[in-house]
Amino acid sequence: MDPKQELSSVDLAALVTELNRYEGAKVDKAYLYGEDLLRLRMRDFDRGRVELIVEVGDVKRAHVADPEHVPDAPGRPPNFAMMLRNRIANADFLGAEQFEFDRILVFEFERGDERTKIVAELFGQGNIAVLDETDEVVRSLETVRLKSRTVAPGAQYEFPSSRLNPLTVGFDTFRRNMDDSDTDVVRTLATQLNLGGLYAEELCTRAGVDKTLDIADATEEEYRAIHDAIAELAAQLKSGDFDPRVYLDGDRVVDATPFPLRERERENLNEEAYDTFNEALDEYFYRLELDDGSVEEGDDRPDFEAEIAKQQRIIEQQEGAIEGFEEQAQLEREKAESLYANYELVDEVLSTVQGAREEGVPWSEIESTLQSGADRGIPAAEAVVGVDSAEGTVTLDLDGARVTVDVSMGVEKNADRLYTEAKRIEGKKEGALAAIEDTREELEAVKKRKEAWEADDGDDDEGSDDGTEREDVDWLSRESIPVRQPEHWYERFRWFETSDGFLVVGGRNADQNEALVKKYLSKHDRFLHAQAHGGPVTVIKASGPSEPSNPVDFPESTLEEAAGFAVSYSSVWKDGRHAGDAYMVTPDQVSKTPESGEYIEKGGFVIRGDRTYFRDVEARVAVGVQCEGETRVIGGPPSAIDPRVVTAIHLEPGRYAQNDAAKMCYREFKERFTDQSFLRKVASPDRIQEFLPPGGKRTARRLSSTLSGSTRVVPR
Repeated sequence: MDPKQELSSVDLAALVTELNRYEGAKVDKAYLYGEDLLRLRMRDFDRGRVELIVEVGDVKRAHVADPEHVPDAPGRPPNFAMMLRNRIANADFLGAEQFEFDRILVFEFERGDERTKIVAELFGQGNIAVLDETDEVVRSLETVRLKSRTVAPGAQYEFPSSRLNPLTVGFDTFRRNMDDSDTDVVRTLATQLNLGGLYAEELCTRAGVDKTLDIADATEEEYRAIHDAIAELAAQLKSGDFDPRVYLDGDRVVDATPFPLRERERENLNEEAYDTFNEALDEYFYRLELDDGSVEEGDDRPDFEAEIAKQQRIIEQQEGAIEGFEEQAQLEREKAESLYANYELVDEVLSTVQGAREEGVPWSEIESTLQSGADRGIPAAEAVVGVDSAEGTVTLDLDGARVTVDVSMGVEKNADRLYTEAKRIEGKKEGALAAIEDTREELEAVKKRKEAWEADDGDDDEGSDDGTEREDVDWLSRESIPVRQPEHWYERFRWFETSDGFLVVGGRNADQNEALVKKYLSKHDRFLHAQAHGGPVTVIKASGPSEPSNPVDFPESTLEEAAGFAVSYSSVWKDGRHAGDAYMVTPDQVSKTPESGEYIEKGGFVIRGDRTYFRDVEARVAVGVQCEGETRVIGGPPSAIDPRVVTAIHLEPGRYAQNDAAKMCYREFKERFTDQSFLRKVASPDRIQEFLPPGGKRTARRLSSTLSGSTRVVPR
């Protein structure tokens, strides 16, 4: 039999019970491996080191792991992991819960007044979303824009549509759902009751009911027996009274369950007992990985077919979402038009209800009056099919269409509200259209990689036989480069990462200078500014905006790069000067309170105390295209930008205007990149311009990548 690759809803119900025993554990660090495995290292007062693993790729799992089973920490942490560290380092683990009976886990953490949720979607394509205390998505591994839901940074997180929870359903509802089926008992339990095949069969066995029994022949006594078996299962899951098992077919693991299953016993599988379900899951997936690793040496061909099928499924979902948005928008417009088509009737209903409410008539009495009017054949009353006192709305049947109106508004405003909703839905359609184009391009990229692999198959004799690594990717010559461009909080400002990995943020105008100091300047950051009028507030971040700020000894290279940033984006550049001075202070030296009789203009600050000066700092920036990890155009001090990009252009003060220089850079990049579509998406002239200083400039020299990924200076 095939080994289990994903946890079931029953597994997650059991898992949550055990995970909540770790409540109060402190988070140390977050790690991300590849694009689908998250590891949270925590410390528990009683148990010591706790390793929580969540995987949402082809294998979908969540459990606490033995430290010996945890992979070594990856190299430079990706941005997703850094964001998580900023939010939950030193946070308390509040617990985990399962969303209804779905394969979704929600982990909650608290640090001070801030709460963070990590939502693990262990179904379908899999996903992990990080939410703030308002359930807004901070970041997610995958962006989802479907007809039914959206998961994207900045949007409110939306769970999938609710499903029936068999563990809490009453007998009458259970019987009704069973009776609605036209198949046998086991298939009905698996699909209508959402129990899945294995536990549907297990419950039939426990209840002593033939699983092949046709629903039409099932008696109430048999329904009672199955419902009682479900109730016993629910009680067992809630109590945590488990007797976990790992099942083996020969010496290969095939399943892990929170308690022995009669169905597995009937299959004559070997079994191993464990003290906790977490231990069973950890051992199972650890050995599953070992089993899967025993493939023939050299069989390292990527599964292009699976990736192609995945992209095609995503396109189908997106196309369905687009059709759904069109239908929803049209429906809202039709509702608005029906209000105008029945203007007098709707106005009569609204006026009647508004007048009654102004006189203090209770909603219950209004509803009774409308019902009485309908009984007497009054058209306006007959049109009312529902009254919602909590929302202050009335639902009308207008020529077969049901339209809900707000009684605090007139007909026109209610219609405008529906037209506005139609426009909002059409806006979602535009986002979905852009997403589907990205997916189609990714599909073509996978197909091209498959063709290239197959063309190279058998041509490896030119390489060495000693196991040395192949050369790095030649991104400039590559015909298709996938776009990976997540959103970050700091992108509305000027920004770059220093060569030591510290984030530096600068204001683009007076408003942003104010915002940086008031909202984002923490006590262990550093504040820099050019010794010239007109320039960005420059902040070296010691931590993320939601992370407690700890003392940091910033390297000299980071300070020098931040000073270069402050000078280059100041009036020094606009004035055509090639060098200038900058100073640095601590946040407690920065104030908006002027001396008596003085005035501070917007975006300006008072600096008190000693300053650290950087003299004759060169005004020079680099702008380049990053392809490893995230794909985007970035810009800033050359020493910080050059190592992160595959190709770059250096600029210094000169005669070209900002927009002209951006177009020149774009044309130069076009000559270097084979994949023009990729370049348009990540390094268009407007994106390049965001990283260029104001005022004139000229290109000084450029950097090109060799096939090994290193860079060399090429005279222009």
